[in-house]
Amino acid sequence: MTLITDSDALAAFCREVAAAPYVTVDTEFLRERTYYPELCLIQIARPGGGEDAAVVIDALAPGIDLSPFYELLGDPDVVKVFHAARQDLEIFWLRAGVIPSPFFDTQVAAMVCGYGDQVGYDTLVRQIVRASVDKSSRFTDWSRRPLSPAQLAYALADVTHLRVIYERLSAQLRKNGREAWVEEELAVLTNPETYRTDPADAWQRLKFRSGAPRFVAAVRELARFREETAQKRNVPRNRILKDDALLELAAARPTSIEDLGSSRLLQREARRGEIAEGILGAIRAAEAVALKDLPDVPATPPRRPPGSEALADLLRVLLKARADASGVAQKLIASSADLDAIAADDAADVPALSGWRFEIFGADALRLKRGEIALSARGSTVAVVPLAKPRGD
Repeated sequence: MTLITDSDALAAFCREVAAAPYVTVDTEFLRERTYYPELCLIQIARPGGGEDAAVVIDALAPGIDLSPFYELLGDPDVVKVFHAARQDLEIFWLRAGVIPSPFFDTQVAAMVCGYGDQVGYDTLVRQIVRASVDKSSRFTDWSRRPLSPAQLAYALADVTHLRVIYERLSAQLRKNGREAWVEEELAVLTNPETYRTDPADAWQRLKFRSGAPRFVAAVRELARFREETAQKRNVPRNRILKDDALLELAAARPTSIEDLGSSRLLQREARRGEIAEGILGAIRAAEAVALKDLPDVPATPPRRPPGSEALADLLRVLLKARADASGVAQKLIASSADLDAIAADDAADVPALSGWRFEIFGADALRLKRGEIALSARGSTVAVVPLAKPRGD
């Protein structure tokens, strides 16, 4: 195996693989102790065999310039292949402002090709490559040096098997004409907005029941302070303020350091100093918001029309049948919330009622609602049965 630790070797390798039709890519990173992921290794493999067909790039090597790798990510003539790439793409966007293009994600492709919901890399290696992946180094601290041969072999296995998986899945997609389906799904991953974190919107990730405007305002300002501070210090947001403590503070809205001392959930280091002052400042900002500028209270879900729950159950059966028949993972076609929305509204704004999802499920879902089709058991499977129109229609 080849371990690249200097800029010249990296540039030479990237020039060589630029002639390949595709490369497989993976990363090893740490995030437990930081807000932003710490990139430790980059693994790349090109088609073919040989000792130089796959390399590990030490992203923490002193003085190494990763620019040639980022240029490769943007090379329009080389497909960059990943498995479950969301976190990898986030790293590249945050570090270099680059999103791989053209890009292929084998997890998404596998869901379209009938391998199940969010299928893991290990599963694809077993089912397609007929091999196994050694997971003994799974919990390695990838920032520690030196790396052992076993650790490097583990890292490389994430891209060497990926070549066979990519070639098999891409061939299957060409055969069944579903390449456009995968491209539609990948559009979310290749959109830079997917990886932008605006502190002003951080409060929307929190789950709470109260809709009192001042409480929501306090949640918004406290979440904004927490996010900004975590980004500035590059530490996990819960190191600044845990979710339950944030909601407790939003409800109590303390006005002094002494008041903070009565919090049950606030960490000790947050009861004084810069964090404490920030908390109190966020509370003051929330109290100062004019009534007209208070954040929208989270809407209470509308009451479902009578009978829609039973209809949603029928749609779940239909979804299972159509997923089995088409060989596409159920979760990729429609979520449980999507089914509830369709049961309540024929014009629901959900992905299942447009594009390829409409072709394989959405159209039948609306036909089922209109009584144009029925579901019938045929042995161990569920069949869709057209119904005759009543006379006079």
